[in-house]
Amino acid sequence: MIVRTISVLVTALCLAMGGSVSANAQPATAEASGAPPVASGVADTGSSAYVLGRDDVVQIGLLGRTDFGGRARVQADGTVQLQFVGKIPAAERTTAELAENVRKALQAGGYFSDPVVTIEVVGYASRYVTVLGAVGSPGLVPINRPYRLSEIMARVGGARDTGADYIMVRPERGEEKRYLIRDLATGDLSQDPYVAAGDKIYVPAAETFYIYGQVNSPGQFPMASGMTLRMAIARAGGLGESGSDKKADITRAGKKVKIGLDEVIQPGDVIVIGERLF
Repeated sequence: MIVRTISVLVTALCLAMGGSVSANAQPATAEASGAPPVASGVADTGSSAYVLGRDDVVQIGLLGRTDFGGRARVQADGTVQLQFVGKIPAAERTTAELAENVRKALQAGGYFSDPVVTIEVVGYASRYVTVLGAVGSPGLVPINRPYRLSEIMARVGGARDTGADYIMVRPERGEEKRYLIRDLATGDLSQDPYVAAGDKIYVPAAETFYIYGQVNSPGQFPMASGMTLRMAIARAGGLGESGSDKKADITRAGKKVKIGLDEVIQPGDVIVIGERLF
């Protein structure tokens, strides 16, 4: 009644002054104006594309107001519990979609005529990838946006020196794939894919080979993908003064084999480099 009285007085005053009521003047309620909901009533807080899930925590508010909102956790049934409007479905919706649904619920209840709803994710719990194996900091890595595999590896400190030179990625659905670490930086984008929530990323310990005899640094060494006999000799510091790359004996799974310098060795190979004839 007070609002209507003030509106009448303002209208009369404007007419008396030869003016008109501003077209931008807003009525007290959406019902009074008859205006449809406006999509711009959702404020973009920077996480509008994130898809919410169970146990995520959001901060909900109204732009310019302090009488609504607060923090809410996505419950097991996929909803958030809010004042005035009760339960609102949130799981499998983006923050922008949730904000629009909250805005419509506030309008439908007659609480605010044209609220601008802000929603920010303050706790990421439902969407993550699992990183295990020979990495700096294995564990769960929350993802709040699309991340490439290289970005996830950077977040966990990269592969350790004892790790293999490749990464295994196993999605929740689909086949496991293998990616060379060097290709993450030097290859095209197809070799540095986006990860998805639920992916398991694993860097195995490096497989090894053994090399002895006439080399400068005999011992056990980690394998690299596609490592040849020539590369293995180089990894051991090269041939010694009396060493001959034509006298390389290889023991593989308990059997003696002969391979060329540019043939690939296998994990567990024991290589013995003999002396050359003078």
